[in-house]
Amino acid sequence: MMGHLFGLGWIFLLIAAANIEAQKKSSRNVSTKCLGNIMRVNVGPLGGSLLDVAVIINNTATVLTQSIATQCGFSMKSDSFGNALIYVSLQNCFAQNVEDEMFTTALQLRLHGNQFVEDELYQVAETCRYDIWASREVICDYNYIEVSVHRAAPDEFPLHGHTFSNSNSQRAAEKMPMDAGFRATTVVFFAREGEKPMSLADAQKHGYGIGNTPTRLVLRSPVMAPETFLQIVAGVPMRVLKTSTIFEKKWLATQVDAAAACPVQEGSVFFTQNTITWYLPRQIDPMISSGQFNLLEVHFGINGQRLGAVEMQAREYSVALNDFYIVTELPIGGVGGYYKSHIQDDLYYVSYMIEPMLELLWTEDATYEQTRYKVFFHIATHLLPQPLELIDNTVPQDKMFKMTLGHFAVDVVLINITFPAEVLSTSDCSVRGFNILEHMSPNSSMKFFTLQVPFTDPAVLQQTREGVTVYSLHLTFGLMLLDDHVTFSHKAYLEAAVKDIVPPSVSGGCDNNNFYILVKYGTQGYNFQTMVGKRLMTPSLAQHYEYMENGTHFSFVVPFSAPDVAIEAIESSSIRGRLDVVLSNAEMNSQIQEFSVACHFPSTLTECFPNGTMTALALKMESVPSLNPRKLTLEDSSCGPVHSDDRYAFFVFTVNSCGTTRKFMSNAMLYENKISLPDVLLMEKGLKSEEPEYRLKVSCVYDINTSHAVAFNTRPRRSEPYAENSKGQLQVVMRLAL
Repeated sequence: MMGHLFGLGWIFLLIAAANIEAQKKSSRNVSTKCLGNIMRVNVGPLGGSLLDVAVIINNTATVLTQSIATQCGFSMKSDSFGNALIYVSLQNCFAQNVEDEMFTTALQLRLHGNQFVEDELYQVAETCRYDIWASREVICDYNYIEVSVHRAAPDEFPLHGHTFSNSNSQRAAEKMPMDAGFRATTVVFFAREGEKPMSLADAQKHGYGIGNTPTRLVLRSPVMAPETFLQIVAGVPMRVLKTSTIFEKKWLATQVDAAAACPVQEGSVFFTQNTITWYLPRQIDPMISSGQFNLLEVHFGINGQRLGAVEMQAREYSVALNDFYIVTELPIGGVGGYYKSHIQDDLYYVSYMIEPMLELLWTEDATYEQTRYKVFFHIATHLLPQPLELIDNTVPQDKMFKMTLGHFAVDVVLINITFPAEVLSTSDCSVRGFNILEHMSPNSSMKFFTLQVPFTDPAVLQQTREGVTVYSLHLTFGLMLLDDHVTFSHKAYLEAAVKDIVPPSVSGGCDNNNFYILVKYGTQGYNFQTMVGKRLMTPSLAQHYEYMENGTHFSFVVPFSAPDVAIEAIESSSIRGRLDVVLSNAEMNSQIQEFSVACHFPSTLTECFPNGTMTALALKMESVPSLNPRKLTLEDSSCGPVHSDDRYAFFVFTVNSCGTTRKFMSNAMLYENKISLPDVLLMEKGLKSEEPEYRLKVSCVYDINTSHAVAFNTRPRRSEPYAENSKGQLQVVMRLAL
């Protein structure tokens, strides 16, 4: 849960990815929150940038180094979402303090060092109100120990001839504040080897932070300062700080004692396969001078934020008290923590990180003083083996390799992928058409990567044998640990065999009367359906179209006059018809092949009879789909068809009726008529449709004056006719014509 401090400036480094795409600069949402006697600043994900933190005081920015951060009450951490968090003690060295009730801290945040975005500069300031001070307040963080005590005025003693001892002279919270004339001059550290007095200046040079407020003394020590010592308290090792600060005024002096003890992980935390158990002594002896100890409050939280009982239960956290310990149990991998990655001997490990907070309030009945004790306890599990697993999710029919690689902690990024002939960054892979995505596991704080590579990519090898094509892919994932900049890799090999699939196909032709269609099945087991025109080939339709089948194909015959044939054009001696045949995959709802064949079929639409009768056939054409042939008439709208349906209309009329016109030619007579919709219907249709007008001209030509030569020949009779004389009747019928 702790961050890392580097270099001269206080820098927190998180690299989102080594190949972060160029992106537009956007304003980040830096938020602050007051949490009791600390303030938390959420900078958000750093996205590959470095973070410099400076404190602004009197319009001057002071960059926080690691030593200044420890000395002045600042710590840097991250949460399970990768956000950079800055924790600030309200009594830090730079806070503007108003009567120990209002505390204001101003920070300048500079994000830089990311080649993909511009540098960002932010200033944040927060004023926190805190006026419920206990007599003593202790903060235990990963880098410092802070103790703040009420600076009361005990009995004064002569400056000369005094020997110092840890007499706990400052004990009554209700005492009057110390006279402002007293100033701190010396700090006495009670180390294991004895007393070590230091001047105030020397103590600050050794990294200690010492501050006086109107009513309090604040002393801050690095966790591993030489003057601190390890003490076993109820079987739990704790780092102890004990001091006595001397205040002088002319010939008088007084002392203020301050003691704190903070737990360390070794010896206080125990792990099982799924659970973390943390033991904190219920009574911390180095901080208690009376046997009359009374624990008033216990609060639990994560990342400085208190949690209620309902949320603790939802996260499976538990805090229990017994006579000796406050026992905290946390699930490994639970909400609020995160995994950190490690590489050892080219193997991938993780450790689980979480920072629970315990906040205690107790009193000692003998002195009526209260102590508020807050510990931010960083816990890291032992290294847990995390074998990487590549799952092949390839479906050969999709013609694409699909794989999942995981699981990783959030501090791992995918840098590149190495193929046999080239190395591609993740951005290059995206440009190439590979689909690379990062996913968070739904039930943990781990993540995994997915990759899709089409079979058609040059990186994929192909080998065909016995009707099967084998696709293979060799690749190596290049990965990096963000915090440590350690790179590692994972090799993978995928293979997919695809049976060569020959889709069904359709072909066809026609003669003077019919369309002939042939459909080949293709690969056995390929399911498809056939559409003829706009109708599905059903068993009844197949029987109507002379359907025939064998093991490799089927065929059928469609007359040009069938309803599934589309009429494209009508010419003087032929009709142009088209038949559409579509093969489609019903399961995939996709089209396999669309086939169309168009032919001219010889046809006489108009017939002329010697007795002056004309017949005409009008067919519905594809260009006028809304035409109703039953509504067609001749020039005289009273002359309608003698037979009609939704595809044709058949007319019979004489040349001297129905508005037929005649025209004399040199040796012939031309009779003409027109088939169309009546004018009334044409006007109605014109308002509703943009289809072309249907007009069909019919005509007959009769010869006026022509000669026909008749040829004949003779042959001799074999015998002369013989007739007997007799009486009878001979009936003669004569038919005369003009």
